[in-house]
Amino acid sequence: MIHVHHLEKSRSTRATWLLEELGVDYEIIRYARDPKTFSAPASLKQIHPLGKSPVITDGELTIAESGAIVEYLIETYGNGRLRPQSGQALLDYRFWLHFAEGSLMPLLVMRLVLAKTESAPMPFFVRPIARKIVQSIEQAFIVPRLTTQLQFIEQHLSKQDWFTGESLSGADIQMAVPLVLAKTRLDFSHYPHIKQYIERIESQPAFQRALAQD
Repeated sequence: MIHVHHLEKSRSTRATWLLEELGVDYEIIRYARDPKTFSAPASLKQIHPLGKSPVITDGELTIAESGAIVEYLIETYGNGRLRPQSGQALLDYRFWLHFAEGSLMPLLVMRLVLAKTESAPMPFFVRPIARKIVQSIEQAFIVPRLTTQLQFIEQHLSKQDWFTGESLSGADIQMAVPLVLAKTRLDFSHYPHIKQYIERIESQPAFQRALAQD
């Protein structure tokens, strides 16, 4: 039995969604964040030394990091599904599988951290300074890079419904989660194909079943 160690407000939805797509039985073990620090509980470090989520256990094996989990589950339980076998589709699969966490997610996380910094408790006379610093970082560093990435994603999705072609793959499991999470914080009005892609994702029965368990 596969166990998904699910930390609230984490990206472990990828693991449960993929398991739902594959039709593999699993059990969710839930962990709550510290309400003040937002940190994971110490008990999660008993599963993996980093104490981070997502992490799954499959018998004696412990697998952490979203991309590694996606690759392991598809290679072990996919039976040829959810992964292109050759050609450009396979290259796209590998690229987007790693782009999600290597390029897109760091900018989204940085933006979230800055937003929390701006709204954190501080002396009133410091707040305008903090706000100016946050806005400067956003405009000089985050916004240009995020815009470039979103334009790149938009262009790719203008050619096909899914990241590797005409059907869902593990690359979509990786890419969809940050895009779905970002839709409440980013204006996608200039990215119609990303908006349509998110709608396709949210209509997937396996995604809906996974989301219902968060």
